Amino acid sequence: MNAATKMQIPEDQRIRLNKFLADAGIASRRKADELIARGAVKINGLVVTELGTKVHPGDLVTVNGKPVSPYKHLTYIVLNKPKDYITTTRDERGRKTVLDLVPIKTRIYPVGRLDRNTTGILLLTNDGELAARLTHPRYGVEREYIVGLDKPLAPHHAQSIACGVDLDGETTGPAEVIISPSDERQVCIILREGKNREVRRLFEYFGYKVLKLHRRRYGTITVQGLARGQYRHLTRQEVLSLRRLVGL
Repeated sequence: MNAATKMQIPEDQRIRLNKFLADAGIASRRKADELIARGAVKINGLVVTELGTKVHPGDLVTVNGKPVSPYKHLTYIVLNKPKDYITTTRDERGRKTVLDLVPIKTRIYPVGRLDRNTTGILLLTNDGELAARLTHPRYGVEREYIVGLDKPLAPHHAQSIACGVDLDGETTGPAEVIISPSDERQVCIILREGKNREVRRLFEYFGYKVLKLHRRRYGTITVQGLARGQYRHLTRQEVLSLRRLVGL
């Protein structure tokens, strides 16, 4: 497209490059900015590093040499993760990854992480902006876990966890902690942030060993009806409910 033609294009038909990449499912806007700053993005064969650059209809955008379609082909999947699978797209050590359980051709990515031995709900998508918001603490999306401990949880420890604990110089956010009346070693905990290994670290801080950890809800989505290792596509209503949670 030549310069004269670009001048005739209304401003409202031009979009920022980071939004173009996010809409195409390449990455969140923040991650797209990182790609641009790194020089990985080209428009019509020219490297673009200016973050405010706008894309015009008909421009050819590439990331690491691969053309980017301006149309969304968004996929949303919920997986009931079993043990012994790691939450990455590939592993240099040849270990099994969650993508081994979801044999589809579309490139998708896990939303956040679950430890190798943690089971339960894992969302996978190529909607970069939704994934970024779901994992950002600002939006406070609930994650509900069932925890099996090596000994009964003392009520005063449950109260301390609910109020927030100083872990490595950073205070955890408020949580809901419910001890099972039939077995005080079984605990339900609801968190609204996604710190690394937070559930295990919270209980280990008070001297408990986590024997079992299962995430049974992420936002409004559960793994009800899915056996371990099974997955399904989210319904349109489920996707809309997630988007509403994070203001999209």
